[in-house]
Amino acid sequence: MNDTVADRFLRYVVIDTQSDGASETQPSTMKQKDLGRLLVAELLALGIADAHLDEHGYVYATIPGNTDKDVPVICFCSHMDTAPDFTGTNVKPQIVPDYQGGDIRLSGDASRVIRVDEHPELRNQIGNDIITSDGTTLLGADDKAGLAEIMSAAARLVSDPAIKHGTIKLLFTPDEEIGRGVDKVDLAKLGAQFAYTLDGETAGDIEDETFSADGVEINITGVAMHPGFAKDRMVNAIKVASAIVARLPQEQSPETTSGRQGFIHPVEITGSMASARIALIVRDFEDAGLAEKNALIGRIAQEVVAAWPGATYTLKVHEQYRNMKGVLDRHPQIVENAVEAIRRAGMTPRRGSVRGGTDGSRLSLMGLPCPNIFAGGHAFHSPLEWISRQDMEKAVATIVELCKLWEERA
Repeated sequence: MNDTVADRFLRYVVIDTQSDGASETQPSTMKQKDLGRLLVAELLALGIADAHLDEHGYVYATIPGNTDKDVPVICFCSHMDTAPDFTGTNVKPQIVPDYQGGDIRLSGDASRVIRVDEHPELRNQIGNDIITSDGTTLLGADDKAGLAEIMSAAARLVSDPAIKHGTIKLLFTPDEEIGRGVDKVDLAKLGAQFAYTLDGETAGDIEDETFSADGVEINITGVAMHPGFAKDRMVNAIKVASAIVARLPQEQSPETTSGRQGFIHPVEITGSMASARIALIVRDFEDAGLAEKNALIGRIAQEVVAAWPGATYTLKVHEQYRNMKGVLDRHPQIVENAVEAIRRAGMTPRRGSVRGGTDGSRLSLMGLPCPNIFAGGHAFHSPLEWISRQDMEKAVATIVELCKLWEERA
């Protein structure tokens, strides 16, 4: 199988794998297994004999080592699902060959334009082949680029015995986009000591820090009443919920924060006069900052509800994931090897922080230290998503160099 990384990518993105946060199954959508079955078939065709898809939608595979050295077992991980934020059905990838600059107008929806001013990384893509959607769907580079890159690197390792490496594990997960990507992963079966997610953006990036994240749910009970007889008796839960959202500080919202600033973000508000629900996500790089934001939400809810006699509320906080930096700092060689691999693949490494989470966040806290390497995609979760063939090839080269480095340094 002599497919290029772009060939694989184009094959994977047309398979609809959107996850569904409202579903209670694992995986949340059975269509994710369609891609899982294809990946297993391709791995088996490469000669990777133990490749399989389990009942929960995880793909596991092992590339046996070909060295006498005692090399730590490392894993490469990407997720198969795409985000529920925008449709991933009927993806029609478009290729802009030999990009020569300028804005890119998407063919399926003329109102959607990838503008250079809004996507400055395009200035570094002159002469490259840019892949986009047609503007009516997500592209799915998050994270089918990672899948294609890991698969292409696996093909190279299997076909070229001159590349010396230890045992390499592959893990492809469902439901990462809804926060359940490692809920049912079997780490004992995986058998890796360290791991890398391929789920970052710009070529050359290595990220060893993520947000810490909580979800907050506020349920408000009002007093329902016929509006013709409501004076001094009705308490409209919709208005109470709206007042709580209106009190959230604008300077702590995603629209006004960047870098290492955290935020409070209402993601859903539903309800009726009788009852209403607010769902929020809370993010901060420091656990103390996360706790302060949760406490602020609690104070706002308490004060607002107190101003509406007869209304009551409950507030629940649930942990989503935690910053992986504390774990990774105890194993500096993991990131050091990635930095050197990126350098050997011809790029200038850049260490950074993810304003979000990855499967690696939770894997690290579960005992499998796992930083995040670039996959090359941009504008994730939107119809303006794009990636270049050349950046995907750089990611493949980085994976191969990483495998060589762990063997060299063993």
